[in-house]
Amino acid sequence: MTQRLSCTGAWHMPPLPLTRYRLTAAFRSDLTLPDYAGSLLRGVFGSALKRTVCLTGQPECTPCTLWRTCSYPAIFEMPPRQTLLAQRFSQVPNPYVIEPPSLHTRHLPAGQTLSWHLVLAGADTLRKLPLVVQAWQRSLRQGWGKESLRATGELLALDAIDASGAIHPAWDIPSGRLIPHPTEWHGTPEPSRVSPLATIHFQTPLRLQHDGRALGVRELSPRVFTAHLLRRVRLMLELHLGITHPPLDIPALLTHAETLHADHRALHWKDWTRYSSRQKQEMTLGGVVGPWVLRGDLSPLRPWLELGQWLHLGKNATMGMGAYQLEFHSADADHHEGCIA
Repeated sequence: MTQRLSCTGAWHMPPLPLTRYRLTAAFRSDLTLPDYAGSLLRGVFGSALKRTVCLTGQPECTPCTLWRTCSYPAIFEMPPRQTLLAQRFSQVPNPYVIEPPSLHTRHLPAGQTLSWHLVLAGADTLRKLPLVVQAWQRSLRQGWGKESLRATGELLALDAIDASGAIHPAWDIPSGRLIPHPTEWHGTPEPSRVSPLATIHFQTPLRLQHDGRALGVRELSPRVFTAHLLRRVRLMLELHLGITHPPLDIPALLTHAETLHADHRALHWKDWTRYSSRQKQEMTLGGVVGPWVLRGDLSPLRPWLELGQWLHLGKNATMGMGAYQLEFHSADADHHEGCIA
């Protein structure tokens, strides 16, 4: 993919094969969701996807001779791959992010609709959209929730939502066919001046880890955040989005991040629990949520911050953790009191 520079030397983010879909379903009986539904949605999706595409029925994918060609691991459990980064990875990012309903969506009466989002990254993944839709439909037929309380449902709509927020129908339910729709992400036009004041609204728990330990609110610094953001963006661009050599001077950007000032006062830690079918036990996970105010020259980080809104950040990003919205403010606005109080 061609990489373009503006006359000022700033990089123009090219269109990327990255699409956010909104799925809407109705359930035939009452549905009970956990406090954070991302784990549940990932579980039902993965199980249904494997049953939809698996040809061998083997319990584990790694020993299977089709491991590197099967659509299931290509989407849900991507095999390790050599990258251009110096660091070696035993696991690489999968090309999807499930964005569950908002926190505290716990009970849905029968007949009411539920919506959630799915971000798909990469041309190869987007070509597999029919398989993805079939998997979600299968999961709804099988039912969501605990065995004794499983609620079955029906997919009512699949829509693509572009970066501007416009909605495009993407699937014709009666015929089971795709409807042509935009499948490229376009960054916002480069402004003549980037505001030196912005808020990052962490909407789902952001769990950044170092040496296996989760970082708390006070350990979240602009440099730490930027380091995790750039690593995720760098891997997703190379592995899925078709840009193997983005103009990312990571050391320079990390040094620049140290010049930013952050306000932590409105951030807090939120824990939630999930049941791990692999470890056969309840696990407590948590992360940072709330608004985080940044001050300083944000222009070098702006394109990567915008892209991160679609890719999420930190541990368990595929189940929707680490979701944030970026909001720039007028430099003369009295934002210090208005946003973080």
